[in-house]
Amino acid sequence: MSTVTSPTPLATGVLDLIDRSRGCLLEACHQQDVIERYRCAQLAALRAAAALLAARSRRNARSGPRSVWEVVPTVAPELAEWATYFTDTGRRGQIFDRGAQRPTVREADDLIRAGETFLGLVLRCLGLPMASVLGAGLDAAVAPSMAR
Repeated sequence: MSTVTSPTPLATGVLDLIDRSRGCLLEACHQQDVIERYRCAQLAALRAAAALLAARSRRNARSGPRSVWEVVPTVAPELAEWATYFTDTGRRGQIFDRGAQRPTVREADDLIRAGETFLGLVLRCLGLPMASVLGAGLDAAVAPSMAR
């Protein structure tokens, strides 16, 4: 007789962060302002990473404050390149926030797609099913501009 072990249930806070990440991705799709699209996509990735850390990370009392993107590779080494990518996009976002530059539509859209991919990888790490986050949301946001 074999026994089936079910995955450890995730805390409500973890699931809330996942939902909020999805919500940010959808919001990013519908933003008209490219800076807001970029910010929402960046926030979606940050919330997905926070969900992963909330589920897997064990806080060390001796360690000081660290960026989420510094901690991700320690709990999920397979996501290290993603952490580097989102660290870089976060730095670019700070430039945009200062008004020194504006992201291109392509940069914002690429970040939305990267955020959705990253969320899917986090869901896989947590043993959760991946449902298409953007689907119709992205179609609705892109379709009007493609009609021109």
